[in-house]
Amino acid sequence: MEEEIDRSRAFAKDVKRIVVKVGTAVVTGKGGRLALGRLGAICEQLAELNSDGFEVILVSSGAVGLGRQRLRYRQLVNSSFADLQKPQTELDGKACAGVGQSSLMAYYETMFDQMDVTVAQMLVTDSSFRDKDFRKQLSETVKAMLKMRVIPVFNENDAISTRKAPYKDSTGIFWDNDSLAALLALELKADLLILLSDVEGLYTGPPSDPKSKLIHTYVKEKHQEEITFGEKSRLGRGGMTAKVKAAVNAAYGGIPVIITSGYAAENIAKVLKGLRVGTLFHQDAHLWARVVDTTSRDMAVAARESSRKLQALSSEDRKNILLDIATALEANEKIIKAENDLDVAAAQEAGYEESLVARLVMKPGKISSLAASIRQLAEMEDPIGRVLKKTEVADGLILEKTSSPLGVLLIVFESRPDALVQIASLAIRSGNGLLLKGGKEARRSNAILHKVITDAIPKTVGGKLIGLVTSRDEIPDLLKLDDVIDLVIPRGSNKLVSQIKNSTKIPVLGHADGICHVYVDKSCKVDMAKRVVSDAKLDYPAACNAMETLLVHKDLEQNGVLNELIYALQANGVTLYGGPKASGKLNIPEAKSFHHEYSSKACTVEIVEDVHGAIDHIHQHGSAHTDCIVTEDSEVAEIFLRQVDSAAVIHNASTRFCDGFRFGLGAEVGISTSRIHARGPVGVEGLLTTRWIMRGKGQVVDGDNGVAYTHKDIPVLERTKAVENGH
Repeated sequence: MEEEIDRSRAFAKDVKRIVVKVGTAVVTGKGGRLALGRLGAICEQLAELNSDGFEVILVSSGAVGLGRQRLRYRQLVNSSFADLQKPQTELDGKACAGVGQSSLMAYYETMFDQMDVTVAQMLVTDSSFRDKDFRKQLSETVKAMLKMRVIPVFNENDAISTRKAPYKDSTGIFWDNDSLAALLALELKADLLILLSDVEGLYTGPPSDPKSKLIHTYVKEKHQEEITFGEKSRLGRGGMTAKVKAAVNAAYGGIPVIITSGYAAENIAKVLKGLRVGTLFHQDAHLWARVVDTTSRDMAVAARESSRKLQALSSEDRKNILLDIATALEANEKIIKAENDLDVAAAQEAGYEESLVARLVMKPGKISSLAASIRQLAEMEDPIGRVLKKTEVADGLILEKTSSPLGVLLIVFESRPDALVQIASLAIRSGNGLLLKGGKEARRSNAILHKVITDAIPKTVGGKLIGLVTSRDEIPDLLKLDDVIDLVIPRGSNKLVSQIKNSTKIPVLGHADGICHVYVDKSCKVDMAKRVVSDAKLDYPAACNAMETLLVHKDLEQNGVLNELIYALQANGVTLYGGPKASGKLNIPEAKSFHHEYSSKACTVEIVEDVHGAIDHIHQHGSAHTDCIVTEDSEVAEIFLRQVDSAAVIHNASTRFCDGFRFGLGAEVGISTSRIHARGPVGVEGLLTTRWIMRGKGQVVDGDNGVAYTHKDIPVLERTKAVENGH
């Protein structure tokens, strides 16, 4: 699996001077005519860069194709009907170049003039570059133009080039406009070279082949022997082979190169922002990416094989792995915190929402808390191989229903790096292989946590037990692996969960929203209600089990309790929105929707008739996650507890207790609102399935003749007693 590289780090210094090469297939459309819309969009991007202070140098192909189209039209106009019946001779390529160059330049002048940008035509030949004085003069001229914000437009002067058609000669200083662009980037000391093509970048095979994959970072040591190139350019001389050769030459000369599509809008701007588009060529690429790629399937299969090795260990050995991980986390707390601080700073600089940044932060004491939960998990009864039911099927024929790992889990989560630790420890305790894909905003935190954990796993099992997926592009491939991945658990937004559910045949476990309610009944203890409501909202506002809606019995408006609850929240900085009833009475803005997860210091308040009104509201607007009632009336409490159809329903305690660690599960992979397999906080038991083990003494079915079925339940011994008795 290819590493995801931070493109912004690929450029050794601030980018100032850029060479952009536009291929023939980008410049021209069907019939050889100019692709006006596409070329206009590129010109607009370059003009914007020019106005932003970048020094832009354009290398443009397309003159030959454009000239050929114009000459064919002229030939058609001047031909008789009899002439058209004769075989048409191929037009001279050099004549086409001469005609096309003026037309191409006229277009650039017209287009850039509309954007108040001046351009200059620069026609060069290979032989010119053999002259040192020419090179010196070229550099001085271009430098003067760039200083005056002029964009030089380079093209090989094919009309007088000494190379003959069909341009099979690739010797010399440059041999096409791709190699010219690379040469100019080196000669003019550019900071970046962008080669625009008609495909997204370099693929492992022909782009038309569905099996071909985009190569995000080209590693010469790996890819030069593996790539199968398709045909050359349908219009120009080069094609991808020429682009790769030119890109490698420039990259190893110290100029970062991106090959990307000229068809996609804003791709030049995306490159400069460091976004992951196209294929990157860099002289240090071999230091970033692993020379041996691992496919999604390889990673999943390796996780399964390692999980079987884990299951083969003794219970004590599996316990010790978890204890070693807890110790390793504490030993590496400083470096983990340093990497997390970098993630947080980057997220803040990028302008991420406050709620996302809050989930990203690993607060002081978080590592100690995680280590404690792992140790608690290690001390729990071994969940693997527990006998859940034992039956005598017939005399001497014993059947056992036992707990068993699911196999390989794929967990996709956003923002919270501590989730990686919880999930990994649960996977190990339950004997499962694991693939993890965290959010890009936690990239550094996830990487260091993954390394610390996998380094603590003994070689007899192998670090491949837990795979870290670094690229979002790999997720679609993983979701297709229903034969090797057994369960997907998405932890994140409603959009994320919905996308995954709609994209895979693999069972999906999780919840889309965490719209949790606290209903304060008329018979509540006021101080208790204020404590529970405040904690449910303020203990960790970004958590999925935080209160998002406060429901209050109508009588509490009259006796002033509602105002006390409102003051307790507002005094702690909570922004309040009201339902139709509450907004007018409390003079607060009306909520746009009850079905809204704030994940911040904000919540909705509404007034209801009674407990039945609260239940109806929760069923209509809730997400079946966690809901709470505060009341001293036991009868009302039982109605609420029995009738609210949520994964967790709580009486006189904060919704924040709905958590795997607080429920005594050790940790959790998430909270499920599904009604099949597991519901609520999903700990070890939620990651197990069952299998049947039968022990006999030579019995055969033989049409059920001679078999006396007894089907008697046999008491299940405790694990310690079973082990002592040799079972």
